[in-house]
Amino acid sequence: MVWREDGTEKSYSDDEVNKFLKSELPHWYLENGWIRRKYKTAGWKSTLMVVNTVGHLAEAGFHHPDMAISYAFVIVKLTNHAAKGITDKDFQLAKKIEEVIMWQPGKDGLALPGTPNDARFKYIKYD
Repeated sequence: MVWREDGTEKSYSDDEVNKFLKSELPHWYLENGWIRRKYKTAGWKSTLMVVNTVGHLAEAGFHHPDMAISYAFVIVKLTNHAAKGITDKDFQLAKKIEEVIMWQPGKDGLALPGTPNDARFKYIKYD
């Protein structure tokens, strides 16, 4: 983490945030001082699974997003209120959320097959 001498965290300029998002988190965008991502799901059950996963990661990292939740999507919004902007905490949590939510084990060549391509088992609508 990058810290200022006075103990506050460094917040990034909009240009720095946009550059980082473009290179590291292309499905995230900056809007009104927040970095945001919309995850499309297959329905309510999947939406709740995404919400709980984001909640677990946020609590483990002790940095908490705002979320908008509907039947078939979850919008995650991150900013650092204390720093009044986007900081390393936001980027690091966004990367972890992205890694976990968008994980497709069937494409990793692992023993885990991933969710079947069947309407009965649909989970996330992958990008």
